[in-house]
Amino acid sequence: MERTALVKNQKPLPDELRTELIRKSVHILIAAVPSMTAFFGTAVTLGILATGILLYTTAEALRQCGRFVPIITHITQVSSRSREVDHFVLGPVTLGIGAMLAIMLYPHPAASIAVYALAFGDSAASVAGKFLGTLTIPLTGGKTLAGSLACTVAVALTVAVMLQGRVFTALTLGVAAALLEALPTRDADNLLLPVGVGLAATLIL
Repeated sequence: MERTALVKNQKPLPDELRTELIRKSVHILIAAVPSMTAFFGTAVTLGILATGILLYTTAEALRQCGRFVPIITHITQVSSRSREVDHFVLGPVTLGIGAMLAIMLYPHPAASIAVYALAFGDSAASVAGKFLGTLTIPLTGGKTLAGSLACTVAVALTVAVMLQGRVFTALTLGVAAALLEALPTRDADNLLLPVGVGLAATLIL
């Protein structure tokens, strides 16, 4: 009875936060790219990503014309921010291109670190910013301290696991990812984050 009352008193998630959780649940799927590269090879993985970008771009162009493409259009609609509803949603395109740049430009493990920073660091920053973001960082276009700290922790933990406990390297790359993510670039952070973190990882490792 007490549990039922507790459930009834729970407030639904705000629309903006629910949208962000759905959006980042899709975003985080890009973390599969390093495994795909190891299994299929770089060329095949690039082909899969390019095909996905092309299919999405076609579906999104049709959505702008009032056409509905099953699955793709629905996912786009439920994961779009309010400012994107009536516009071409560019995020998935830059996400795919960012992952492609990472595996083209950098060797393993730098390429994998770059993709994981994109998948986990950016997602952690966005969700933490929505949940906990009360203190904004000047000159970042509204990015929050909570988001930057979450990005640092997510990337540092991922790198520490990958590199078997190289804590200083993990923290350095976590901070680098947070600094790049905090730049006021909107969807361009999907390009800047993997390229920048991949470069930093290549120089450090």
